[in-house]
Amino acid sequence: MAVGAAYAGCVAAGAAAPAAAFTLALAIAIQNVPEGAIVALPLRTAGAGKGRAFLGGVLSGVVEPLAAGVTVPAALIVPALPWLLGFAAGAMLYVVAAELLPTRGDPGPGALAFAAGFTVMMILDVALG
Repeated sequence: MAVGAAYAGCVAAGAAAPAAAFTLALAIAIQNVPEGAIVALPLRTAGAGKGRAFLGGVLSGVVEPLAAGVTVPAALIVPALPWLLGFAAGAMLYVVAAELLPTRGDPGPGALAFAAGFTVMMILDVALG
């Protein structure tokens, strides 16, 4: 959704060369390489063939261009753009929190680091916003 919203923002602003949106898309594509490996390697270890493990890794990232394609037309409705960006950020925040915060017991260093980072970002947002 972030890539689709970035492209829609460039279109809405009348930018002829949406370099910033392309850079974001490239950064997310590079990030998808280790994410695909995280899916493919356990499949391979569990006995799946090389092709099937590779396909599983590739399919784990297929939803991203589909979501970007759906987001671009929706984000061209200018009032919807901040809502879409907020939804994308919230989804990313949820995934990070769900992985770092334990469900029971001692919160541990991951939860403390998450809370500290969130606090610093909120302070910066209020101070600089």
